[in-house]
Amino acid sequence: MSDTTDATRLTDARRDQLDSIVDEFLHNSPRGRRLLAVDGASPEQAARWADDLAARLRAKGQPATRVSNGDAGEQALRAETIEPFRAGTLAGADDPDAVLVVDGRGLLDGSAHGLWHFRVWTLAGAELPNSGADIIVDATDEDAPTQFFYDYCKLPPSVNPPGLH
Repeated sequence: MSDTTDATRLTDARRDQLDSIVDEFLHNSPRGRRLLAVDGASPEQAARWADDLAARLRAKGQPATRVSNGDAGEQALRAETIEPFRAGTLAGADDPDAVLVVDGRGLLDGSAHGLWHFRVWTLAGAELPNSGADIIVDATDEDAPTQFFYDYCKLPPSVNPPGLH
Protein backbone atom coordinates (compact mmCIF):
# COMPACT_ATOMS: atom_id res chain seq x y z
CA MET A 1 0.00 0.00 0.00
CA SER A 2 1.18 3.47 -0.74
CA ASP A 3 0.00 6.97 -0.14
CA THR A 4 2.52 9.34 -1.58
CA THR A 5 0.06 12.10 -2.34
CA ASP A 6 1.06 15.50 -1.08
CA ALA A 7 -2.05 17.66 -1.31
CA THR A 8 0.09 20.76 -1.79
CA ARG A 9 1.41 19.45 -5.11
CA LEU A 10 -2.03 19.09 -6.69
CA THR A 11 -3.01 21.84 -9.09
CA ASP A 12 -6.56 23.15 -8.82
CA ALA A 13 -7.43 21.52 -12.15
CA ARG A 14 -6.13 18.12 -11.03
CA ARG A 15 -7.85 18.36 -7.65
CA ASP A 16 -11.12 19.35 -9.36
CA GLN A 17 -10.91 16.39 -11.75
CA LEU A 18 -10.09 13.99 -8.92
CA ASP A 19 -12.98 15.32 -6.83
CA SER A 20 -15.34 14.97 -9.79
CA ILE A 21 -14.37 11.30 -10.15
CA VAL A 22 -14.66 10.70 -6.39
CA ASP A 23 -18.07 12.40 -6.28
CA GLU A 24 -19.40 10.24 -9.13
CA PHE A 25 -18.00 7.09 -7.51
CA LEU A 26 -19.56 7.95 -4.14
CA HIS A 27 -22.87 8.83 -5.76
CA ASN A 28 -23.02 5.37 -7.34
CA SER A 29 -21.45 3.44 -4.45
CA PRO A 30 -22.07 5.33 -1.20
CA ARG A 31 -21.53 2.50 1.33
CA GLY A 32 -20.14 -0.96 1.87
CA ARG A 33 -16.88 -2.50 0.76
CA ARG A 34 -16.18 -0.85 -2.57
CA LEU A 35 -13.60 -1.56 -5.23
CA LEU A 36 -12.14 1.09 -7.56
CA ALA A 37 -9.71 0.18 -10.38
CA VAL A 38 -7.30 2.51 -12.16
CA ASP A 39 -5.58 1.35 -15.34
CA GLY A 40 -4.05 3.06 -18.34
CA ALA A 41 -1.44 2.94 -21.06
CA SER A 42 1.16 4.25 -18.60
CA PRO A 43 1.39 2.15 -15.42
CA GLU A 44 3.24 4.93 -13.60
CA GLN A 45 0.55 7.46 -14.47
CA ALA A 46 -2.24 5.08 -13.41
CA ALA A 47 -0.46 4.54 -10.07
CA ARG A 48 -0.21 8.30 -9.45
CA TRP A 49 -3.93 8.67 -10.21
CA ALA A 50 -4.79 5.81 -7.87
CA ASP A 51 -2.70 7.39 -5.11
CA ASP A 52 -4.40 10.73 -5.61
CA LEU A 53 -7.91 9.21 -5.79
CA ALA A 54 -7.32 7.37 -2.51
CA ALA A 55 -6.12 10.62 -0.90
CA ARG A 56 -9.16 12.54 -2.15
CA LEU A 57 -11.47 9.77 -0.87
CA ARG A 58 -9.83 10.12 2.55
CA ALA A 59 -10.23 13.89 2.37
CA LYS A 60 -13.96 13.29 1.94
CA GLY A 61 -14.05 11.07 5.04
CA GLN A 62 -13.90 7.72 3.25
CA PRO A 63 -11.63 4.95 4.60
CA ALA A 64 -9.47 4.19 1.56
CA THR A 65 -6.74 1.60 1.12
CA ARG A 66 -4.26 1.57 -1.78
CA VAL A 67 -2.82 -1.50 -3.48
CA SER A 68 -0.67 -1.62 -6.59
CA ASN A 69 -1.23 -4.84 -8.52
CA GLY A 70 1.38 -4.26 -11.23
CA ASP A 71 1.33 -7.01 -13.82
CA ALA A 72 0.06 -9.72 -11.46
CA GLY A 73 -2.60 -11.87 -13.07
CA GLU A 74 -6.26 -12.03 -12.19
CA GLN A 75 -5.87 -15.14 -10.01
CA ALA A 76 -3.24 -13.46 -7.84
CA LEU A 77 -5.34 -10.29 -7.71
CA ARG A 78 -8.35 -12.23 -6.49
CA ALA A 79 -6.45 -14.38 -3.98
CA GLU A 80 -4.08 -11.78 -2.54
CA THR A 81 -6.19 -8.61 -2.69
CA ILE A 82 -9.88 -8.91 -3.57
CA GLU A 83 -10.82 -11.88 -1.37
CA PRO A 84 -8.99 -10.57 1.74
CA PHE A 85 -10.54 -7.14 1.17
CA ARG A 86 -14.06 -8.54 0.94
CA ALA A 87 -13.43 -10.66 4.05
CA GLY A 88 -12.18 -7.62 5.98
CA THR A 89 -8.74 -9.15 6.51
CA LEU A 90 -6.70 -7.00 4.10
CA ALA A 91 -4.30 -4.84 6.09
CA GLY A 92 -5.66 -1.32 6.54
CA ALA A 93 -9.11 -2.19 5.19
CA ASP A 94 -11.05 -3.44 8.20
CA ASP A 95 -13.74 -0.73 8.08
CA PRO A 96 -17.03 -2.16 6.69
CA ASP A 97 -17.30 0.91 4.42
CA ALA A 98 -13.73 0.75 3.14
CA VAL A 99 -12.78 1.64 -0.43
CA LEU A 100 -9.99 -0.34 -2.06
CA VAL A 101 -8.21 1.62 -4.81
CA VAL A 102 -6.10 -0.63 -7.03
CA ASP A 103 -3.88 0.20 -9.98
CA GLY A 104 -2.46 -2.39 -12.35
CA ARG A 105 -2.40 -3.77 -15.85
CA GLY A 106 -5.48 -5.47 -17.31
CA LEU A 107 -7.81 -4.56 -14.44
CA LEU A 108 -10.55 -3.54 -16.88
CA ASP A 109 -10.20 -6.55 -19.18
CA GLY A 110 -12.00 -9.87 -19.39
CA SER A 111 -13.53 -11.29 -16.24
CA ALA A 112 -11.52 -8.86 -14.07
CA HIS A 113 -13.81 -6.11 -15.38
CA GLY A 114 -16.66 -7.39 -13.22
CA LEU A 115 -14.69 -7.20 -9.97
CA TRP A 116 -14.96 -3.43 -9.69
CA HIS A 117 -17.66 -1.01 -8.62
CA PHE A 118 -15.93 1.72 -10.63
CA ARG A 119 -13.21 1.80 -13.29
CA VAL A 120 -10.92 4.67 -14.36
CA TRP A 121 -8.74 4.67 -17.49
CA THR A 122 -5.97 7.26 -17.83
CA LEU A 123 -4.96 8.34 -21.32
CA ALA A 124 -1.28 9.09 -21.70
CA GLY A 125 -1.42 10.35 -25.28
CA ALA A 126 -3.20 9.45 -28.50
CA GLU A 127 -3.92 5.79 -27.67
CA LEU A 128 -7.45 4.44 -27.92
CA PRO A 129 -9.33 4.31 -24.61
CA ASN A 130 -10.39 1.13 -22.87
CA SER A 131 -14.13 0.72 -23.42
CA GLY A 132 -14.50 -0.99 -20.04
CA ALA A 133 -13.91 2.28 -18.14
CA ASP A 134 -16.60 4.22 -16.32
CA ILE A 135 -14.50 7.36 -16.65
CA ILE A 136 -11.68 8.16 -19.04
CA VAL A 137 -9.25 10.88 -18.00
CA ASP A 138 -7.04 12.58 -20.53
CA ALA A 139 -4.02 12.96 -18.28
CA THR A 140 -1.58 13.90 -21.04
CA ASP A 141 -1.06 17.08 -19.04
CA GLU A 142 -1.25 15.72 -15.51
CA ASP A 143 -1.52 19.21 -14.03
CA ALA A 144 -4.60 20.02 -16.18
CA PRO A 145 -6.43 16.71 -16.78
CA THR A 146 -9.85 16.55 -18.38
CA GLN A 147 -12.57 13.96 -18.61
CA PHE A 148 -12.46 12.38 -22.05
CA PHE A 149 -15.61 11.32 -23.87
CA TYR A 150 -15.28 8.77 -26.66
CA ASP A 151 -17.80 7.26 -29.03
CA TYR A 152 -17.23 3.55 -28.36
CA CYS A 153 -19.13 2.69 -31.54
CA LYS A 154 -16.10 4.02 -33.42
CA LEU A 155 -13.75 1.55 -31.75
CA PRO A 156 -12.96 -1.45 -33.93
CA PRO A 157 -14.00 -4.76 -32.28
CA SER A 158 -10.33 -5.80 -32.19
CA VAL A 159 -9.60 -2.95 -29.74
CA ASN A 160 -12.45 -3.63 -27.30
CA PRO A 161 -11.65 -5.98 -24.45
CA PRO A 162 -13.35 -9.38 -24.86
CA GLY A 163 -16.94 -9.39 -23.70
CA LEU A 164 -17.34 -5.62 -23.88
CA HIS A 165 -18.28 -5.15 -27.54
